[in-house]
Amino acid sequence: MVVMGVAGSGKTTIGRLLAERLGVPYAEADDFHPAANVDKMTAGVPLDDADRAPWLDAIAEWIGGQRDKGGVVTCSALRHPYRERLRRADADLWFLHLDVPKDVIAERMAKREGHFMPPSLIDSQFAALEPLHEGEAGAKVDATRAPERIVEDVLRAYPTP
Repeated sequence: MVVMGVAGSGKTTIGRLLAERLGVPYAEADDFHPAANVDKMTAGVPLDDADRAPWLDAIAEWIGGQRDKGGVVTCSALRHPYRERLRRADADLWFLHLDVPKDVIAERMAKREGHFMPPSLIDSQFAALEPLHEGEAGAKVDATRAPERIVEDVLRAYPTP
């Protein structure tokens, strides 16, 4: 499962909770970024597709390694081509889109400490966001609710083998 959404949508919180409840490994996509990407974002410069390619490939490699045992990874996966790139590692990949309005994201980002993604990149995140396409395996949930409620809803919707 890939927990996707813009920065500040709650991917880390929800991803960790889901992995714990499912009893599967968890990975944080931020840990897969090359140093150059982190430097660029810290400077307030949005990543382009060329920047994202090695990052997405590293995440896809992790996903491929979890194919038999399952796993939860966070990844913005904002655009359909990025999700397709990840899906090449596992055709059964399921995406959870954490949907949060821009004003709520702005509030969350203003309170966030110790993260390389500055609030100045919020607009670029929303500009790049492509909702799940019809037929894409996954679900979109309102992520303004309490994390435990989100997790309960997701576990009811998630197709378990």
